[in-house]
Amino acid sequence: MAVDTHSPRETEKQRWDRNFADLLQELRVAQTGVQILFAFLLTLPFSSGFPNVTAFQKDVYTVALISAAFATAMIISPVAFHRALFRQGRKPELVRYAHKMATGGLAFMLIAMTSSVLLITDYLLDWQWAIPLTVVTGGWFLTYWAILPFAHREWGDDDEDAASATD
Repeated sequence: MAVDTHSPRETEKQRWDRNFADLLQELRVAQTGVQILFAFLLTLPFSSGFPNVTAFQKDVYTVALISAAFATAMIISPVAFHRALFRQGRKPELVRYAHKMATGGLAFMLIAMTSSVLLITDYLLDWQWAIPLTVVTGGWFLTYWAILPFAHREWGDDDEDAASATD
């Protein structure tokens, strides 16, 4: 009689490895988006229409630029942390740190995206349109990046309970 050594449950080490791999995939997506926004914002002052912006638009631009820079730093920081901890067997600390940095990076990315929308809509439209469009955009981001994910954090718990009950 052969003994089945392949367990359907993952070990703690396997779970940390999977969490790290999942987090890296998420960071790759976020990193690309924030770097494109940051690059756009870096070039904006050199465009021909930028000297015509108002003081308010320059302030909004500064908020967008700095927020994009902070988001970029936070989203890329797990790479530097990984380099510092490489082969030290400290993946749990790395995953926890990367989770916090990804969350903070997304918060700054939300600010950068929303303020970029305000900058462009205020430049193109009257403020009576720019403000509501920016509020809707910010609400849209908050809905899909925070409200829905947190409202559905319990998804799958019933499946795990049912699976453990049948084991």
